[in-house]
Amino acid sequence: MGRTVAVFDWDGVVIDSSGAHERSWEALAEEERLPLPADHFKRGFGKRNELIIPDILGWSRDPAEVKRLSHRKEALYRDIARTGHIRLLPGVRELGAALKALGIPCVIGTSTHQENLTLSFELFGIGHYFAGAVASEDVTKGKPDPEVFLKACVLGGGDPARSFVFEDSFSGIQAGLAGGFITIALATTNTREQLAPLGAHRIVADLSAVEPSWLARGRLD
Repeated sequence: MGRTVAVFDWDGVVIDSSGAHERSWEALAEEERLPLPADHFKRGFGKRNELIIPDILGWSRDPAEVKRLSHRKEALYRDIARTGHIRLLPGVRELGAALKALGIPCVIGTSTHQENLTLSFELFGIGHYFAGAVASEDVTKGKPDPEVFLKACVLGGGDPARSFVFEDSFSGIQAGLAGGFITIALATTNTREQLAPLGAHRIVADLSAVEPSWLARGRLD
């Protein structure tokens, strides 16, 4: 039987980056002279650019063009993030240190790009808490498909039934549950009332409300 692994989504769980991501979509739309639906950010939250660009924005279905737009959007995001428009969310350092002391691997399973993770590691000095990461480039299916979390769990040598997923987005919570993980919803982006119908095993305000003892036991009870 595999061990317990802590799998963390990134945006909205470890860092607050929503403003920078929204600004980067706006900057890209202006740069490319493309229309941007009013509700695009809410509809695309937690999803991969490869789904957002063709299905939500309707900009292109050509794989090469989707890739170009996606890479440009993320470059714009990093430029914006470097100017101070992202912040570390509460509890990250404390939980990371506690789990490291317990010998529980922390891995990342995210729809963001590897370069964005690298930037956050540089800005906040938190890379040493994580044993590895599975990012957008590493999967073919986006959330709510559990591929990203299952791959992250394998990276940590874990058993999904004993491992925890920490998520804030609807699609990410659905992915955690679909993968058989103990799924903890964070009310950092959506309210508790909005998250409740999804059926996460527990809803917390942020990572500061997570008890390391849950992971030490490999269960919530």
